[in-house]
Amino acid sequence: MKQLAEFIPIALFFIVYQLDGETLALGGWEYTFDGIFTATAVLMVATLVQVGLSWALTRELEKRALWMAAAIIIFGGATLVLRNELFIQWKPTIFNWVLALAFGGSQFIGDKNLMERTLGSQIVLPRYVWTRLNMLWVGNFTLVGALNLVVAYSFSEATWVSYKLYSAIGFTLALTILTAIIISPHLKEDTPVTDNQEA
Repeated sequence: MKQLAEFIPIALFFIVYQLDGETLALGGWEYTFDGIFTATAVLMVATLVQVGLSWALTRELEKRALWMAAAIIIFGGATLVLRNELFIQWKPTIFNWVLALAFGGSQFIGDKNLMERTLGSQIVLPRYVWTRLNMLWVGNFTLVGALNLVVAYSFSEATWVSYKLYSAIGFTLALTILTAIIISPHLKEDTPVTDNQEA
């Protein structure tokens, strides 16, 4: 549910971007959607609302969610103040590469890497599996950050906006599946030995 909720601000960003040039009229008030700038403002507000609702419902906030919100506010704010879409386009790359460095560095600092610190209280896995999982996530963050720049600089702004939505869904799904594949063999309970099996 938390991962699904994270897609809502991105989906709103995508939807609002498609309204570029449209005018919304409420009574005597009118507003004309301004492409990526309006979409960025909506992304910022939706992210803050999401974080607020998460806190209100669970009374806890994940550090990753807080860092994500901070990155959106900082880079989104720069985009709006300086009227330069490159700030919001660079946000996914910088955010993912910082995560890659954090996860990669944790492999060499302390007794547990970040994956084990995050999930170790929920599941028990051999050390080499935690290492494999951690490096999978490092690879994911590195690749996602790099591909974001390729799309941002090689294709149109509209293509990048669409890519932002669909890649977020695609990479999250792929990462979840690969993580499950790595973990699942170690979650099987030992089959109890019955009298028939002993015979």
